[in-house]
Amino acid sequence: MAGLRDDHQHNPKLEPAIIVIFGITGDLSKRYLLPSLYHLIKDGLLHEKTEIVGVTRGTLTAKELFDNVVLCGKDSTNVCDPEALKTMQGHTTMFQMDLTSSSDYASLHQKLDAIETANGVCMNRLYYLSIPPQVYMPVIRLLGEQGLNTSCQHGEAMTRLLVEKPFGFNLNSAEELIQETGEVFGEEQVYRIDHYLAKETVQNILTFRFQNPIFEALWSKQYIASISISAHEKIGIEGRATFYEPLGALRDFIQSHLLQVLAIVTMDKPDILDSQHIHTAKQQVMSRIEPVPADKVRERVLRGQYMGYRDEVGNAESVTETYAALTVYIDNQRWQGIPIRLSTGKALSERKTEVRVSFHGASGEPNNHLRFRIQPNEGIELDLLTKKPGFGDELQTTAMDFSYNHDFENHGHPDAYERVLVDAVRGDHTLFATSEEVLASWRVLQPVVEQWAKSSEDLVFYKPGATDVKAPSH
Repeated sequence: MAGLRDDHQHNPKLEPAIIVIFGITGDLSKRYLLPSLYHLIKDGLLHEKTEIVGVTRGTLTAKELFDNVVLCGKDSTNVCDPEALKTMQGHTTMFQMDLTSSSDYASLHQKLDAIETANGVCMNRLYYLSIPPQVYMPVIRLLGEQGLNTSCQHGEAMTRLLVEKPFGFNLNSAEELIQETGEVFGEEQVYRIDHYLAKETVQNILTFRFQNPIFEALWSKQYIASISISAHEKIGIEGRATFYEPLGALRDFIQSHLLQVLAIVTMDKPDILDSQHIHTAKQQVMSRIEPVPADKVRERVLRGQYMGYRDEVGNAESVTETYAALTVYIDNQRWQGIPIRLSTGKALSERKTEVRVSFHGASGEPNNHLRFRIQPNEGIELDLLTKKPGFGDELQTTAMDFSYNHDFENHGHPDAYERVLVDAVRGDHTLFATSEEVLASWRVLQPVVEQWAKSSEDLVFYKPGATDVKAPSH
């Protein structure tokens, strides 16, 4: 793309690519994908021969699309760079098609070939499915039917498929989705997006653990009493009833995001910190997470729904949970017997996503706590006991705090979706979920899914703005 800079020594060198976005006019695309692409263009992080193809059912020009998207909302001025905007519009093509029409996929194939011919170079092809998960498979099958799963016409390049969660709605559907996708795209071509893994603080957990021996030496049941991973939001479902009602908090956050974060927190140190070895280490620990026993679901798992949700979704009988919390255990030597609590919910008192590690205290009660703040105010905080100044021996808790905003105020860090797009273009699988990781997470939760399907008697209702959700006392 004209005007894109490549003078950042620390930035990746990307190959030419065609990024095809199915559902380019949808909420995900407008809120995350297009703004992320704009910032990558503005910062010179994409190859100058990068093209965006927006698949849509209607007749829409690139200018009409961009007129309805806030591309630079996170910029301090909220004003887009005119050169970057001009470049992005000039390299975006809208393509009208019916996602169920085989002939339209043949036309798409011809369009992509024509783009490569015009650029005179073989280009990696990325198909980003920013569409409802229930239509993934028909699209994937038709991509394969028309040969869109192979490399470009002018030489060797990779074709990659990017899919958003949820990856199935239970263990059986996940197995079917993985098997059917594998008949069209190889595992090395599939990028299952978990944008939480692309958040800077989550990535920094690995560095914090493995590059600081003082903490890695303490990273086991001998010194750690418990771990909690929480993702709480102040907002409700914000009009996304069609998406959220069949999904719920367990599938939306715990099956994907929080179990992936758990794997990062608890996995053994790989021999090499590369994609293959990291995934192997994650899969090993995820395979040892004990599924919640069916007879322990009421004891270990809590589900709640905020008051007013049923009115929002127009279903007076809805049992979809907007809050879910469960305690799991890992059956291995490092973590056996240590409770790990995962919780997520909407319409709570504050927006907070964090990992909290509590260490055994000298008095029996934990008094040292380590927090990885994923959002907001990303950073790492360690609580220590210190003596108050004076003649007495009174103790107080003092926080040692590292903040991204304070320590890297002039550097910034890429948005999670910027990292997702860059890694997919360059073929780095590290921050994407493998098929084995997806199945391992579903095996942990399958007994919960089955028990909840039988009865909703344990559903707790809570007021919007609640600090947390508690099970009723008996």
